[in-house]
This record gives sequence, C-alpha cells and structure tokens, in this order.
Amino acid sequence: MNEKFEQLIERAGQLLLQIEAILPRPLCAPDWKASTAWRYRKRSTGHGALEPVRHVAAIRLADLKEIDAQKEKIRRNTLQFVQGQPANNVLLTGARGTGKSSLIKACLNEYAAQGLRLIEVDKADMVDLPDIVDVVASQPEKFIVFCDDLSFEEGEPGFKALKSILDGSVAAATPNVLIYATSNRRHLLPEYMKENLSYTHTEDGEVHPGEVVEEKISLSERFGLWVSFYPFSQDEYLAIAAQWLSWFGVDAAAIEAARPEALVWALERGSRSGRVAYQFARDYAGRHPA
Repeated sequence: MNEKFEQLIERAGQLLLQIEAILPRPLCAPDWKASTAWRYRKRSTGHGALEPVRHVAAIRLADLKEIDAQKEKIRRNTLQFVQGQPANNVLLTGARGTGKSSLIKACLNEYAAQGLRLIEVDKADMVDLPDIVDVVASQPEKFIVFCDDLSFEEGEPGFKALKSILDGSVAAATPNVLIYATSNRRHLLPEYMKENLSYTHTEDGEVHPGEVVEEKISLSERFGLWVSFYPFSQDEYLAIAAQWLSWFGVDAAAIEAARPEALVWALERGSRSGRVAYQFARDYAGRHPA
C-alpha cells in the first residue's frame, strides 16, 4: 500500500512540473550589460524572453545618404529622448528599401554610449508590450521598442495593445520608453474602396470620415512624429550605391566605372531603392576585392 502511494505521489509531482512548465510566467529582466539591443522572443510554451543581440549592425547615420530631411527629424527626436527631454513615438512610412529600419539602427549606434538601448518586437508579440514596458521601466537607460514592417489585419489583438501603450492606457507613459515603428501602410491597416462610402458631407461642403475610417486613423495618429520616405531618383540611387561601394573599400575610379552595372542591377530588380543599392555594392565588392 505504501509503495503504491509513493508511486502516486511521484506521478502527481511529475504532473505538477509539467503544468508549471506551461503556465504563464512573468517576463524576467535580462543581463542588461550583455548588449545594447535585444529581441523579444516567444517560445512554443508561451513564455517570452528578452535575448541579447550579439552582433549589432554597425551602420552609422553618416552612412545613410539621400534621406537628410528624414534623418534629421529622427536624430533630433532621439537625441531629445536620450537627454531626458520630451520626445515622440515615431512612425516611419513609405517606399520599401529607402532606409527606414537602417535609420533606427544607426540611431542606436549613435547614442548607445549615452544610454540608448533597443528592443525589437515582432508584430505578433505586440500583445506582450505591457510586460516589456514593466521590465524596463525601472532601468536608467532609454529604450526604443522597435517594430519593423508593422501592419495589422482587422481584429488582430496586437492593435489594441499598441494603441493602449501609445496613448490610451490609464497608466502614465513610461518616460524611458518610446515606440519606433516602420510600415508600408500609413495607417497601419488595410484600406478598402468601400470605406469611402462611409464619409459624410455637411451642407457647407466639409467632409467627415465614418467610424471605420476613424478607427483606422486612430492608431497612426497616436504616433507623435510621422516621417515619410519616397522612391529614389536615378541620381539618388547612384549616390547611395557609390556610398556603399566606398564603405566596402572600393576606390573612386572603380566606383565611377561601376555606374552602368549599378543601373542594370536596379533595372533587373525593378527598383532603385537603397536596399537594392546596398545589395549591388556587396556583389560588386565581392567580385572586385581590393
């Protein structure tokens, strides 16, 4: 009888361990000295963790060309944040491959020595933003929570979580956290032609959006700073390609000779973006080592 009872106790203990493994656990603070950037990762068990980025991209603000106006807005806002001055959450929207994500990474490198840190969060994990904010709230550093290529479909839970963190929460905004997001959608949600039918017109000609449109605009409006990016002209594309070729150690004469190849490279890809210019420079520098 005692042996069976002991076996029952042992099985119950094993079952409790299995249950504990899948129960939600509070997010733990990482070793903040391990890096200047972290990724929030969620395991299959549902537990989230902040994992240090071991190799942070070495890009600097000076490396980014042909986006001087956008760069100055982001740099100024980030510097205000680092210095403890009022600063805004930022939404960077526009053409793909024009340097939106690179600009945020460059700001991290520019101001990491002054206490700036970055946490990258996937759109799917936006529901856990309150937990992430709670973990960093007591830290002396300033944290940018970065979401790349952010957009939502109708009804996604992360939409309301982000909306609450940006502006709508009962709790006061955490002074050492800002949200920086990039998106190809200005309002972060799909927009349909039928929604134009919800607009109303007053007698004096004013146009007012309907409830559906208002809801979609409400999230993007909570970002205090909007920065728009536009497709590059041919000359701008070539200037960016030349910058990256120089970055890879290609000499001036070779850079000038590479212009026709750079144009063909862009033509084959149907784009003159900064990303395409960088990819060309990598290929060219690899084929023509110094």
